[in-house]
Amino acid sequence: MWGGKKRLYSATKFILYTVGGSIFLLMGVLGLGLYSSNEPTLNFETLANQSYPMGLEILFYIGFFIAFAVKSPIIPLHTWLPDTYGEAHYSTCMLLAGILLKMGAYGLIRINMELLPHAHSIFSPWLMIVGTIQIIYAASTSPGQRNLKKRIAYSSVSHMGYIIIGISSITDTGLNGAILQIISHGFIGAALFFLAGTSSDRIRLAYLDEMGGIAIPMPKIFTMFSSFSMDSLALLGMSGFVAELTVFFGIITSQKYLLMPKILITFIMAIGMILTPIYLLSMLRQMFYGYKLFTDPNSYFFDSGLRELFVSISIFLPVVGIGIYPDFILSLSVDKVEVILSNFLYR
Repeated sequence: MWGGKKRLYSATKFILYTVGGSIFLLMGVLGLGLYSSNEPTLNFETLANQSYPMGLEILFYIGFFIAFAVKSPIIPLHTWLPDTYGEAHYSTCMLLAGILLKMGAYGLIRINMELLPHAHSIFSPWLMIVGTIQIIYAASTSPGQRNLKKRIAYSSVSHMGYIIIGISSITDTGLNGAILQIISHGFIGAALFFLAGTSSDRIRLAYLDEMGGIAIPMPKIFTMFSSFSMDSLALLGMSGFVAELTVFFGIITSQKYLLMPKILITFIMAIGMILTPIYLLSMLRQMFYGYKLFTDPNSYFFDSGLRELFVSISIFLPVVGIGIYPDFILSLSVDKVEVILSNFLYR
């Protein structure tokens, strides 16, 4: 009912990917629940203390990973995301970016990492490679997107790479950084899609090369859009900076990897951090600078109202709060992180 011209194609693709991934998730849950020495159970504490034959644990791990790779998304199972974001209403994009995508990363931590530690230890180097490729691939693809929401979508795919690297580092610092990135980008992604939707509703345009000069008639939207874009490119003092920096320290201090692979991965991650400002600042330039729309004699645009301003500020405050005082989040996760990592030492 709502969305762009290809909404039916995008919705069908989204359903097929989601249902396909959910089949693997259901099979994995049933396998974990039925494999028990006494009786079938889905109690999480019982499953966390359950040991599995290595072959079966790897099979469970692959099944759960495929399911969560679709929802996160992780390349090459990400192709539903740009199409869905590009055609869906911005309120739907907010739900997807702020909640659904983060559930995939949460599942990787709570199920793949906590319940299946031996298999995770085997696959973590491959996850590290996939995460590194994902950062560069999505950051390189994003500047070529004409559609505003598709450009933000590829930004989400790129930032997911930092979460994967943090999870695969198998360190308390890296895992805490991944959790920070999950929360941080949940706020940032939802806010960017919200502001993209409010902008598009006013100017009735979806493609960046048709926009330009709207910073003058809409200064409030310009200010908030720029602020969240700065957070997405990891500006100092905001949550994105703290999250990515923590992931960096996590991979550097990891004892699982040799020095040269850690240097190589860190170098490639740094390239991704350089590419991020390129596509985000280019997006801001195409939208807000110049005089393309402002010089149109028939154009008149309303700036952000109190409702949009309230929503934007409500999302912006926790973003700045986490950037200034990240211990507020880390204090909630540090104990659980230690429990998860203890599985890699004692099981």
